[in-house]
Amino acid sequence: MKVLKFGAVWCPGCLIMKPRWKEIEEENPWLKNEYFDYDENNDIAHKWNVSNILPVFIFLNKNGEEIIRISGEYSKNKLIELITKYKDL
Repeated sequence: MKVLKFGAVWCPGCLIMKPRWKEIEEENPWLKNEYFDYDENNDIAHKWNVSNILPVFIFLNKNGEEIIRISGEYSKNKLIELITKYKDL
């Protein structure tokens, strides 16, 4: 599983989610992820149909196909629940 994370420096929700994701990534080193700044990587955001309503998190399976997309602020527990649910896909 891989998570594409889209955010921006001007996004309040992104600032809240950043430390939550950092904890999750430290506790789950097997989890692959990539962060894209919406303003600096607009071409990648466009490729994944991400608008300026941020943050957006796209969960990909082993084949790089989108499993689920979430946006906004989520609790650490909810994120771990999603990761656990989809990690073997």
